[in-house]
Amino acid sequence: MEQLKVLYEDNHLIAVWKDAGVLTQSDRSGIQSLFDKVKIYLKEKYKKPGNIFLGLLHRLDRPVAGIILFAKTSKGASRLSEQFRERTLSKKYYAVVEGSFFQKNGALVHMIEKRETMNGGQRAKIMKNRGDRAELSYETIRSSKDRSLLRINLKTGKFHQIRAQLSAEGHPIINDIKYGGHQAPQFPEDAVALAACELSFTTATDNKYISLRRPYPKEWDTIV
Repeated sequence: MEQLKVLYEDNHLIAVWKDAGVLTQSDRSGIQSLFDKVKIYLKEKYKKPGNIFLGLLHRLDRPVAGIILFAKTSKGASRLSEQFRERTLSKKYYAVVEGSFFQKNGALVHMIEKRETMNGGQRAKIMKNRGDRAELSYETIRSSKDRSLLRINLKTGKFHQIRAQLSAEGHPIINDIKYGGHQAPQFPEDAVALAACELSFTTATDNKYISLRRPYPKEWDTIV
């Protein structure tokens, strides 16, 4: 098993890095997920017999890399689930998109619905007069004629929100074929140029503020 990239751990929580192409949670494919790997890590580290508790607090799409936070206890699950519901924690993403973003800062607001696709999958559809409100703000880190690197502050947590909103504005994420992006040779088929690189939260019991940061994948610098 590939070594788990642990970014933070206490008695109630564990944060790890998910590479693009890895499932957050197992599906019908039977492929080992990040959730499975974390359970194995905890079982071996603490030499626990039988099944162990692990709470899934949030997810990232399979082609998206980033920081994932899990709960090791029911108290951790309860306290952090409340922070996710109330949006009192902070999640920031980096993305490489098609086209120029010469505006330094901006915001996107859309109405969005989750739809079934013909092949049995799901995708987000931008709507005019119905759906759930999806909102994000962005900062342009750098921009060229063809591509731009953005830092994104996610203000709502809707399904495929960032991917759908950027595509709707004519700036699909690089390698995100599902939402109109073009393939880049630097990326495997199961990866898109979107990564959740910053996560800040309050710990479950001692109210300590934790801010985690990881750099976006280094190969992005070759395409923007």
